Amino acid sequence: MSRHAEQHRLRLPAVVHHRRPRRVAMLSVHTSPLHQPGTGDAGGMNVYIVELAKRLAAINIEVEIFTRATEGGLPPCVELAPGVLVRHVDAGPYEGLAKEELPAQLCAFTHGVMQAWAGHRPGYYDLVHSHYWLSGHVGWLAAQRWGVPLVHAMHTMAKVKNAALAAGDTPEPAARVIGETQVVAAADRLIANTAEEADELVRYYDADPAKVAVVHPGVNLDRFTVGDGRAAARARLGLPQDALIPLFAGRIQPLKAPDVLLRAVAHLVDQDPSLRRRLFVPVVGGPSGSGLAKPEGLQKLAAALGITDLVHFHPPVAQDRLADWFRAASVLVMPSYNESFGLVAIEAQAAGTPVLAAEVGGLPVAVDDGVTGLLVPGHDPADYAARLRRFADDPALADRMGRAAARHAQSFGWDTAASGTADVYTAAVQEHRRRVRSPHA
Repeated sequence: MSRHAEQHRLRLPAVVHHRRPRRVAMLSVHTSPLHQPGTGDAGGMNVYIVELAKRLAAINIEVEIFTRATEGGLPPCVELAPGVLVRHVDAGPYEGLAKEELPAQLCAFTHGVMQAWAGHRPGYYDLVHSHYWLSGHVGWLAAQRWGVPLVHAMHTMAKVKNAALAAGDTPEPAARVIGETQVVAAADRLIANTAEEADELVRYYDADPAKVAVVHPGVNLDRFTVGDGRAAARARLGLPQDALIPLFAGRIQPLKAPDVLLRAVAHLVDQDPSLRRRLFVPVVGGPSGSGLAKPEGLQKLAAALGITDLVHFHPPVAQDRLADWFRAASVLVMPSYNESFGLVAIEAQAAGTPVLAAEVGGLPVAVDDGVTGLLVPGHDPADYAARLRRFADDPALADRMGRAAARHAQSFGWDTAASGTADVYTAAVQEHRRRVRSPHA
């Protein structure tokens, strides 16, 4: 077992065999599981919620996902999959409302959730599972009103983000820090993606360690596969067969640091101009956040660096198409300043592609350094250029690491994540019942 695997083994509470909850109210205020990942505020959390809900339903835990309606005329309810409903809640104007403005709409959102609950018999929901701090505040009230436990997943944390802020990015506001602290105190259980995230909850937010459980997110191993290989994927996408293709896939925002990849590529061709003929650099994703959020900003950076001919921008794509982009790439590059886990790292590896990533957050768990990819301490473009040079100098490296990456990803299936989450639910329900029976115990 590698040192990272040893360090980040699952830490789940011991669970006595009791009945699992039958129905869970899942809350995702600021982003809908129906939205396209890679644009706006839609990203890994969307994928996480969709895949987790489907797998929970498959083990007979029904899931109803409450999310804010962002356009008019949406049906109140949409069946995402058997046993998974998405409920659209009216809270504020449909369009033009930034995530930072959503705290003012939490009362309206909570009202919508309560209206839906009022139409059901008592005890309809056994548990509330909230995602991100905004949802946590709604979940806090709903769980207390319904007399059920609250399980919360932070996904990202303001204090952690502010401790490693990208240049030009906007710090998370104090209101979010206060809100997160309140949710951590209120939750019956906190689900962390990695042991490091669990430690951050305790260190930064004074979370009770006994309430924190680690459940690694998963990957859709049916969708993200090696398939028919790199050459076939490149042919389908119209990419050059003999190119070195370092891929960026994700939201275009300072946190994800796509500019580091562009600067690394410029550094690489400055050192060895002959590499210009071999490089093809796709950026697949849409704008989000602040600073470098606009794709035009990256386009201007590419022009200023003299690599406009090498960088190719593509809008966000559906998951099946994204799998082809992963297969086609020589290496996925993730220079992020913070990642609670980094789902795309596992998705790319499942497709047989190694990952070059910043040594931050959950990425040391997702990537086995030196085996399935390479980890970089810090964000110096020269360091990324040096790692990319290894792939340029040894064309077989991507294949060797890719084979190891595909094997590594097999241990991150969503069925395992759903089973671990269900165990957390069961422990939360049993402890809540004991507390209700013996309030002064």
